[in-house]
Amino acid sequence: MRKSKGPVAVAGALVVTLLAGCTGSGDSGSGGDGGSAGSGETRVGVILAEVTSSPRWKQQDPGYFTEAFRAAGIAAQVRTTSGDGTDFQQIADSMINDGVKVLIITSPDSSVGKSVIVNAHQKKVTVIDYDRLTVGGGADYIVGFDPEEIGRMQGYGLVKCLGKKPPANPMIAELNGAPSDHNADQLTVGHDFVLTPKYDDAEYTKGPSQYVPGWAPVQARDIFVQMLDQQPRINGVLAADDGIANAAIAVLRGKKRNGEVPVTGQNATIEGLRNILTGDQCMTVYKRIKLEAQTAANIAVQVLRGQNPAVGTTTKDPESDRQIPFVSLVPLPITIDEVKDVVADGFVAAAQLCTGTYAQLCRDKGVKL
Repeated sequence: MRKSKGPVAVAGALVVTLLAGCTGSGDSGSGGDGGSAGSGETRVGVILAEVTSSPRWKQQDPGYFTEAFRAAGIAAQVRTTSGDGTDFQQIADSMINDGVKVLIITSPDSSVGKSVIVNAHQKKVTVIDYDRLTVGGGADYIVGFDPEEIGRMQGYGLVKCLGKKPPANPMIAELNGAPSDHNADQLTVGHDFVLTPKYDDAEYTKGPSQYVPGWAPVQARDIFVQMLDQQPRINGVLAADDGIANAAIAVLRGKKRNGEVPVTGQNATIEGLRNILTGDQCMTVYKRIKLEAQTAANIAVQVLRGQNPAVGTTTKDPESDRQIPFVSLVPLPITIDEVKDVVADGFVAAAQLCTGTYAQLCRDKGVKL
């Protein structure tokens, strides 16, 4: 995601502003489908299009939003949907017609998201893109992590892992995210920044590269089986996230090559962290999504209070060329030595991660049980 030069938005300050402005709380739901926060007339709608490879969209983000709006005393409705655009559109239309003043959305694809934003703006509803840009949509704000930076982290991580046991002229396979997802395109731009010079210098060989529809692990597995059949000597896998990485690892395990071929990831899922502990996955990228949700909620609260959120940087919409105010949060690369930091930060519970055979692996790497 291309960001304009200028002062960097400080997400922590935005969250502090929200907490300082808390006036109490009302009743709340679970934060999942149909969940609500606060009491009274719903003023904020949150719609999260589920991405199948990450559990965050049902298990984490909804609860974080509910908690943030409850703390601010703001009535909000938080919904998750499948990747079905029709369902997403219907929920958005219902929220807009019911009178929400702010809409926070993670669109299943930009065409649907654009339609939602057009309808919202006609009713003077402020729209915040959450976690990914709705290309051409014209949202008022975007909150998330820079996908280009994450892609660069993945590229550098793969180079570092290959450097430990460097094969001659390693062939790299690329399993990218969903073709309809702008974030997937930007991740590719990021890792290309690192890997293309190595391809150009014939230090590495670019192997098969393909987008994975819906970020779906099942699709990734089938694609990677074909890749290995065509190019058996694949020496490294640039996998867009932990779900895709796990699919590739399963295929490598069947060939008895897991742990030999480094695989990248993203999202610091329990599955991904366990694969790192066993040596089957090279790295992942940790995104503090609680902070992400709190920051988006805080912008909504400020808008409702008639304030002008202090967002000091922008990102360019590649379709409209419009500069959109962007709160860019900092992702963190995670290798085996940093797994303990993800647990210490409270993102993953040791009791969930370190069960069975993983308990000793956790202890060996300093995870407090």
